[in-house]
Amino acid sequence: MRKPVPFAIGPLSSFIAADVRRLAAAASRHDGLEPLSEVPLLRLELDEPWLTHVVARSHSGGVVGYAQIDRSGADASAELVVHPSYRRRGTGSILLATAARDAHLPQFGGEPGQRGKRLTVWAHGNLDCAQGFAAAQGYAVVRELLLLDRSLDGAGQGIVQGGRAGGQSGDRLAAGAGDGIRLFSPGADDQAWLALNAAAFASHPEQGRLTVDDLHQRMSQPWFDAEGFFVIPADGADDVGHRGLAAYLWTKIHPATGSGDEGGGDEVAAGTSGEVHGEIYALGVAPACQGQGLAKRLLRRALAYLAEQGCSRVVLYVDGDNSPALAAYRAAGFTQAALDVQYAALTI
Repeated sequence: MRKPVPFAIGPLSSFIAADVRRLAAAASRHDGLEPLSEVPLLRLELDEPWLTHVVARSHSGGVVGYAQIDRSGADASAELVVHPSYRRRGTGSILLATAARDAHLPQFGGEPGQRGKRLTVWAHGNLDCAQGFAAAQGYAVVRELLLLDRSLDGAGQGIVQGGRAGGQSGDRLAAGAGDGIRLFSPGADDQAWLALNAAAFASHPEQGRLTVDDLHQRMSQPWFDAEGFFVIPADGADDVGHRGLAAYLWTKIHPATGSGDEGGGDEVAAGTSGEVHGEIYALGVAPACQGQGLAKRLLRRALAYLAEQGCSRVVLYVDGDNSPALAAYRAAGFTQAALDVQYAALTI
């Protein structure tokens, strides 16, 4: 009978965080998709009262399991991963039970009304093994997140001419300007973008809660390029802008697979070796400006830009119950490529 692996709860050092990334990479190679999404990977070394890290180690000291629990939202949200060689040994069950207990405990002891939160757990790709594990633990699907994609063959022809936009950061226009679109200006546009994003995603459990620190953290990542971050000023804002934004579209370019980068990331990077994939990372329109065709205008610009950068296809995520967005993306040629789901316990 195998002995249970030891567990530890607490902040991660940079060395343990690196071990978790290697664990995620091993699971990705085995399963064909990333077990942890971008946000938990960005937060591996974050130490906050609303965030919990749980690490499972082998008896030789290697990291073989990891769970991250985020209690900052209305529900607690967790992501977890177990090394393929350590599955079906109870490691995942203990990680899940620890996450559920953590979610249900008060964040601040001694304060009235602190009853903890419901736990939701992401299953990227919703593999058969994840479905079986969830059923055995008494969990059911409560949310679906669709991964859509489309080819970019010919997407840039006849839409945008020329190369990268020039000019100073305060008034740079996107290549092929004339449609009211300009490029996001880091620093100058930060607060206007945060206000727009919060309004556009007011009911979204993750995107609508982004802070200026979250924005800056993403802007510090190697993939960030303001040349692929498009905005439309609100009526009354000048080209230099910054008195308000009506809409934005943020792109991300994933490097070709097989490039030697095994540090983990989004499942959208998986694909045929040698291909470069683009992503519609986020698209938001102010509620007062919806129905004016701004999203369609930005999407055309983004597809052209990504095609010019050599991307072979483009992907995006959209909630399964967002019927208007699904209809718009399908009309633009996107089809479903994968499905992520969130599970929650049938009883609390």
